[in-house]
Amino acid sequence: MTERTRILLVRHGQTDWNRERRIQGWGASSLTRRGREQARALGRHLAATYDIDRVVASDLRRTRETAALLRDAGVEPEPTFQRAWRERDFGRLQGLTVEELFGGYPEYAATSGAVAIDAEPPGGERLRDAYERVIDGWEQLCTDADGETVLVVTHGGPIYFVLGDVRGQDVLTAVLDHSQENCAVNELRVGETVEVVRQNETV
Repeated sequence: MTERTRILLVRHGQTDWNRERRIQGWGASSLTRRGREQARALGRHLAATYDIDRVVASDLRRTRETAALLRDAGVEPEPTFQRAWRERDFGRLQGLTVEELFGGYPEYAATSGAVAIDAEPPGGERLRDAYERVIDGWEQLCTDADGETVLVVTHGGPIYFVLGDVRGQDVLTAVLDHSQENCAVNELRVGETVEVVRQNETV
């Protein structure tokens, strides 16, 4: 791994469910007009600021739409899509508002402590499993991206997990300590150690 390796983690543009504070998980929510504008602005910024070698994206609808708009705005590499970068799957609880989910099912809230790590939504995945899936993808990317600048188009949860892992935090602390705006940029430089250069920056 060379000191030139740079990984950019960005969250997708705004969706209707973001606006309504609904749990999206693996749901096929699409971008709002504002979300499309955010993605185009981000694409112009990234194209002007970075020489991007590769684009990797979650294969869910909202990240596919965001990646396509980034490319239209000047980010040249054609994206490849990986399930590793998906948000946590909340199964049959997807579509509930944040208040409905954590008010009615407090065992899924990170503030509930250790019980939240292994609480499994019906038809969904445990927080532990989502974390391990994302970190496996992150570690593989760090191995593969020697000397490259790689853009990853993903979701809030996976970005929390990566930032927490880099900082030596457990999964609950990672979830509680971080936040991400739609189309925010996180830049990490990867060498013998990983440096967070910028975090949750919007354009």
